[in-house]
Amino acid sequence: MTAAELSIDGVTLTAGARHLVRDVSLTARPGETIGLVGPNGSGKSSLLRSVYRVLRPDTGQVRVDGGDAWALPVRQLARTVAAVVQDSAPDFDLAVREVVAMGRTPHKQLLAGDTAEDAELIDSALLAVDAVHLADRPFDRLSGGERQRVLIARALAQQPTLLVLDEPTNHLDIRHQLSVLSVLRRLPTTVLLALHDLNLAAYYCDRLYVLHAGEVTASGPPAEILTPQLLAEVYGVAAEVAAHPRTGAPQVTFLPEEPRN
Repeated sequence: MTAAELSIDGVTLTAGARHLVRDVSLTARPGETIGLVGPNGSGKSSLLRSVYRVLRPDTGQVRVDGGDAWALPVRQLARTVAAVVQDSAPDFDLAVREVVAMGRTPHKQLLAGDTAEDAELIDSALLAVDAVHLADRPFDRLSGGERQRVLIARALAQQPTLLVLDEPTNHLDIRHQLSVLSVLRRLPTTVLLALHDLNLAAYYCDRLYVLHAGEVTASGPPAEILTPQLLAEVYGVAAEVAAHPRTGAPQVTFLPEEPRN
C-alpha cells in the first residue's frame, strides 16, 4: 500500500436548514494518522461521509492526491479509499473469510476468482485483527466486536491509499482497541479516523482536529491542543492533562462534578 494525501478545503454540509459541518478545512499528509475528536453531534461522522462519498459537500472540495474525490470513477475510488463506518455490519450470509475477500473486489476483473496473492492478503488482514480463528465462522453469528474486527480486516485487504474509519474501536474490548489502533498506526497508508477516547487519540494520532458544533475549534499535535481550557469549552467538563510518565503522550483525567447540596 502507498499513502495518499488528503485535502479538505472549506467543506460545508447541510441537512435542510441545519448545518452539519461549516467551512471545515483539514489536511492529512501521506502516511499520517489524523484523528477527529469532539462531542456527539459535532460533525465528525458527517465530515467522514464527505470523504468516502456519501454526503456531497454543499460548498468546498475534498481532494485526494490533488484530484477531486467526487470526480473519481467508482472503481478507482474503491482502490483509493476504504471506509469502516459505525453500525455498518449487515447480516452477510457469508463466512468471515468471504467477507474479508470482498475487499479484494476493486482489484479484480468481474467474476475472477481469488489468486494466491489475494489469499495471502486476506490471511494477513485476518491475522492483523486477531480474527484468523473466525475465518470459517458465519459472519452473522459473530458478536459486535468480532464483526467490527472483520470489517476492519476487509478494509485492510482492500489495500487503500486512504483509510477512513468512524469509531473503529466501537464494540471492541480494551485489548483489541489497542491492537487495532496499533495496526492502523503501522500501516504504510494515510489514516483518518474519528475517536471518542481522547487518550487513545492522543497516543495513536499524529495530529488532531477538534470539532465542535460543526466547526474546527483547534488542530495540531495532541500535546499542543489537549488542554483543560479546550476540554472545558468543547466538552463542558473539568479535566487535568499531564504527560504520561512512560509514553510522554498527553493523558486526560476527567474530574467528577462537585455534588450538589
